[in-house]
Amino acid sequence: MSEQTGTLRLTMAQALLKFMENQYLEADGEEIPFFKGVMGIFGHGNVTGLGEALEQGNGRLVFIQGKNEQGMVHAAAAFAKQTNRRQIFACTASIGPGSLNMVTAAAAATVNRIPVLLLPGDHFACRQPDPVLQQMEVGSDYTVSATDAFKPVSRYWDRITRPEQLMAAALQAMRVLTDPAETGAVTLALPQDVQAEAYDYPASFFAKRVHTSDRRPPAAASLKRAAERIAAARRPLIIAGGGVHYAGAIRELTDFAEAFGIPVGETQAGKSAMSWRHPLSVGGIGVLGTKAANLLARDADLIIGVGTRYSDFTTASKWLFRHPRVSFLNLNVQGGDGIKMDGLPLIADAKESLPALKAALTAMSYRSGYDPEELTRLKAEWDAEVDRLYADEAEGGLSQTRALGIINQTIDPEAVIVNAAGSLPGDLQRLWRSVHPKTYHMEYGFSTMGYEVSGAFGVALAEPGRDVYALVGDGSYLMLHSEMITSLQERRKITILLFDNHGYQCIHNLQRENGSGGFGNEFRYRSPETGSLSGDYLTFDFAAHARSLGVKAYSATTAEELEAALKLAKEEEATTLIAISVLPGIHTGGYESWWRVGVPEHSTSNEVNAAYRRMLQRTGEARPF
Repeated sequence: MSEQTGTLRLTMAQALLKFMENQYLEADGEEIPFFKGVMGIFGHGNVTGLGEALEQGNGRLVFIQGKNEQGMVHAAAAFAKQTNRRQIFACTASIGPGSLNMVTAAAAATVNRIPVLLLPGDHFACRQPDPVLQQMEVGSDYTVSATDAFKPVSRYWDRITRPEQLMAAALQAMRVLTDPAETGAVTLALPQDVQAEAYDYPASFFAKRVHTSDRRPPAAASLKRAAERIAAARRPLIIAGGGVHYAGAIRELTDFAEAFGIPVGETQAGKSAMSWRHPLSVGGIGVLGTKAANLLARDADLIIGVGTRYSDFTTASKWLFRHPRVSFLNLNVQGGDGIKMDGLPLIADAKESLPALKAALTAMSYRSGYDPEELTRLKAEWDAEVDRLYADEAEGGLSQTRALGIINQTIDPEAVIVNAAGSLPGDLQRLWRSVHPKTYHMEYGFSTMGYEVSGAFGVALAEPGRDVYALVGDGSYLMLHSEMITSLQERRKITILLFDNHGYQCIHNLQRENGSGGFGNEFRYRSPETGSLSGDYLTFDFAAHARSLGVKAYSATTAEELEAALKLAKEEEATTLIAISVLPGIHTGGYESWWRVGVPEHSTSNEVNAAYRRMLQRTGEARPF
């Protein structure tokens, strides 16, 4: 440091890391370092810049070596999600394909409102050696590079073409990363020459900064309007979204529901906010919801959305709510979510606003109009349905619901399960019985195949004291399982429960539900007779594959084998995989819901034409906005 000028001469990459080391987040009086570390895969676009800075740095940031760029960003996002967005990782990759591999995971983070800092390498700002290896050349605009692909999937995007630009960009990045309403992926594209350029940075840039996550209280007028809306309702229904977890409003949600006798449905992100055992918990809602929740939603005269963005799965493509005078009250920190479904917005933090609403409604002597016996009956009927599916003894093998029942009843209730795609999200949202908060980790904003194993590793980083299980289909596992190697490297055990059902059976079923005979979604050999993919099933020894990578592995084809394998896996010290053979095409569906997909308006298939007519009918019954 220069005593005369109060500056530090550092490369841009060195300065970025030093800045990151001094960023803190204060939430509810607790102050913690915001950046846990950096995950990265090095190439010529970042190894001699950011890589050298990480190698020479003596700070507190841990470096984790990724094995797939998309996978490591999923792991970073899962880490941030599990910590309720209070601590994050940055991710770095080289230019070209290395950086582009992060785009899918960046989109998943942004859709799910999860903060992650992306530091992709970029081509030379000086342009002297152009075109360099892996550089895009766009004849109409030479400023375009591969990192421009991050623009539509980032909440904030910038390219640092001079080292001094870092200061303004870094502060803007922190603004977005710590904003509960606007957070998501933040991308700082780093040209490889600029990473290595030195600059005399003012020492004040590296001073400790504490970013305060202030809770937004409800405005008095908004609170009054919200209380009046609820007071006029006889059959309100709460939809608990991910915002309940991020706000830490678990207790407040339960207190509010109990005070007025209001049942609580849950989204994929909101699941585990209320124990399944609670008499007011009616489970998942929408396309993947329970019959109890969806029947209550059908007849509700008010939907109280708490921290939900109302995806089409949650609303059953806006078809679910059938009361002629149903209205919506949307409690959310994000203004865009607050006005969805033409709702009355209450833009505020859930932990602040639920007690305030409770006080206002108590003063009005409010109580919902539900007959307690109705809620008890609906819940009991659904609990019996789950028991039935958990005990299902299918002919010819193990059903997916039976396998889930064994898992749910065998593993520790404090364990965290991770999932994202395929048929498992539906069965899990309907059937999985969560007792404790933050034990159900689902990436369903983007439903990204391949998130499961990477996400489980990220959760294990965030929750070292908990068992973590990745529930993954064979299709997702084949797409992306590389970060299980990183879990071995970092000595963070995860247990991978691989459901082998011979392909993309969720989409195979979707085809058949809409008139198709099923095409291109099962793992089959090409038939020499027909020339199509209609031969025998491909077979894989997933356990042997896992063992070849150093992972402990078991196989299970029966309920007894699965229960035994789960108990053995619990005793293993390192990452373990259980390959579970389940029957294809068998999973739960329906339960008073509908999902709109684009059925062809014309087809040579009578079944497809009939499906199109059914779609038109349901679309006509759904809300237009």
